[in-house]
Amino acid sequence: MTTKKTFLLPDLGEGLPDATIVEWFVKEGDTIRLDENLVSMETAKAVVEVPSPVSGKVLKLSGGPGDVIITGKMLAEFEIDPSMPQRAEGQDTGHHHGAGSHAPDDGDQVVASDDGGTISDAGEPAPKGEARADSGTVVGAMQSSDAVRSEQAVAVGGVKAMPAVRALARKLGVDLTRVRATGADGVVTMDDVKRASADGSAKAGAAPVARAADRAVAAPAPEPAAPQARSTLSQAGKPMRTQPPGVAASGQPEQLKGVRRNMARVMADAHAKVVPTTLCDDADLHAWIGKQDITARLVRAIVTACKTVPALNAWFDGENLSRTLHPQVDIGIAVDTEDGLFVPALRNADMLDGAGVRAAIQRLRAQVEDRTIPATELSGYTISLSNFGMFAGRYATPVVVPPCVAIVGAGKLSHDVVAVMGGIEVHRRMPISLTFDHRACTGGEAARFLKALLDDMAAPN
Repeated sequence: MTTKKTFLLPDLGEGLPDATIVEWFVKEGDTIRLDENLVSMETAKAVVEVPSPVSGKVLKLSGGPGDVIITGKMLAEFEIDPSMPQRAEGQDTGHHHGAGSHAPDDGDQVVASDDGGTISDAGEPAPKGEARADSGTVVGAMQSSDAVRSEQAVAVGGVKAMPAVRALARKLGVDLTRVRATGADGVVTMDDVKRASADGSAKAGAAPVARAADRAVAAPAPEPAAPQARSTLSQAGKPMRTQPPGVAASGQPEQLKGVRRNMARVMADAHAKVVPTTLCDDADLHAWIGKQDITARLVRAIVTACKTVPALNAWFDGENLSRTLHPQVDIGIAVDTEDGLFVPALRNADMLDGAGVRAAIQRLRAQVEDRTIPATELSGYTISLSNFGMFAGRYATPVVVPPCVAIVGAGKLSHDVVAVMGGIEVHRRMPISLTFDHRACTGGEAARFLKALLDDMAAPN
């Protein structure tokens, strides 16, 4: 008598209602062993590998790459093979089913340069030593357990690569079988995929590159031309452009997935739960001596303001009408990516000097690039910083995501004419917007917080 097992998508450790299929490691009819990788799934913060809960034959798989699976719904169906290793009855699988913690998520309106450089007040690359914000794409680290493992390179089709690398390759139209791996043990890295995309050496649909085992006997096949947008005729007989293969047609609905899907939920939740009020003013930087790290100065000014008015460095519980004032200052500083917004936390910012702030941000960037940033770094901050002025805009009403009660927005630097004793001068100024939850603090507290921030920004160094 055969025994079938229906495997439901577990909570991948973030309390999210769904996840998106990135890549199946098996197909229907394959035999898989207990804890071998079954599928990689993308959540709002991570690309995680989900291993098989049983050993046996794969009978059915739910959906393909890009499909959204609801948590608790069928992910796969197996025919259990009793002759192969199975998990003991009642043994902990490590699956998570609890709700996520009540900490800030990644919907904060925070952006940063993604070109690897920094921007000055005129929108040009800033001089060395005066960095406005940091770049990089932040993706959450994996949950580590028997059922949801840390991200690791897995060989599929003869290619070793992490799920996040495979997801990037799919997005860029890169065929991993044609990418020359530079990682340890022949693992394809993020840089390998980006390099192949840039030089066009591994276009999807072309012949695979020869691997070490068969390089001596295999000759590369001719590389077909890159996919081009097709041209058709309209009713008027004129050429009508259509999208290249694999690209959604313009004007067609596109289902939100992963980060953007979660961001939409977070924004809607914040809109329903927060009573936002925004104060705006300008930080006068005229007294600054020499070139300075603008990001570090913003962090220092926020820390000073938090120490002066602790009411804004807090979490607020709207259901129980209670608040938690934090002794430490953990600032959510995030980057804007094509996939949506990510917010790593700059921990204990109140204990760092300028060099420490820069080193911590660089560390976060490196962890992001290596996909090793812990999930704990992506939540739990006590106040947020939005650097939208990197691109454009003077003032804004950035979104406060509960349980935080405040977010600081830094606008585009400019040179303004200001009145001084006996005449006028041109001063370098930075527009500052402070949005706060008016349930948790008063207008007076917010105004005093903003003044403390502006005063610190105006200091010579």
